[in-house]
Amino acid sequence: MKYILLILFSCLFISCDKDSPSPCKIDGLDGRICTEEYKPVCGCNNNTYSNSCYAERDGITSWIDGECSG
Repeated sequence: MKYILLILFSCLFISCDKDSPSPCKIDGLDGRICTEEYKPVCGCNNNTYSNSCYAERDGITSWIDGECSG
C-alpha cells in the first residue's frame, strides 16, 4: 500500500511541473527552401514571417495567421 501511494504522489508532482512550458523555438530547419508567397504569420516569439515555411525554417513551433500587432 505504501508503494502505491508513493507512486501516485510521484505522478502527481511530475504532472504538475509548471517549469516546463512547451518551447516556442527549437532548432531550425536551415536547409529548407521556402517559396516567396506572402501569407504572413505571427510566430509565438512575436515576429512576423512571410509565411509558415519561414517560421518553421527558423524553428518556430506555433504561430497564428496574419502579421503581429505592435
